[in-house]
Amino acid sequence: MRIVGGKWAGRELQGPKEARVRPTAEHVRAGALDAVAADVKDASILDLFAGTGALGLEAMSRGAARCDFVEFRPSSLHALKANIAALRMRDRTRVFKRDAVQFAAALTTPEVYGVVFVDPPYESRQLDRVIASWREHRFARVLVAEHAATHVLPPGERRLAFGDTAVTIYRLV
Repeated sequence: MRIVGGKWAGRELQGPKEARVRPTAEHVRAGALDAVAADVKDASILDLFAGTGALGLEAMSRGAARCDFVEFRPSSLHALKANIAALRMRDRTRVFKRDAVQFAAALTTPEVYGVVFVDPPYESRQLDRVIASWREHRFARVLVAEHAATHVLPPGERRLAFGDTAVTIYRLV
């Protein structure tokens, strides 16, 4: 797994040695980041269900100002912190060892973040709960949700399809 665009393109990322972890495929990450490129530049990013941090770190590689990562699995946290350290981004990142759904539900101030990436386990209802929190509190200008292509979500501004994976982009209007 590696960063695919921006100033760190080609840099390898460490991944956890856990079968349950499903890092975002490089072509999906590239497509999602290309679709919100203008929103990412100089933005504050939130990476929910961060795993290795690939989405948030990719956004920083492409010009985001800072990123908060939310993850609670120990093996993923270890990989995430190692990736942040390897890219020397400790001063522009924060890592929260928390449940991502609860973290999102606690964000009640509008537009705390420019872009939020959310990539929970496929087919779980956790994504639906994060989207509901975003719709209620509008804590980001843009919400980028990665999910199984079969997962039915409320319509967004744009939906990108990548085989069994889809990305739905929600934007404040």
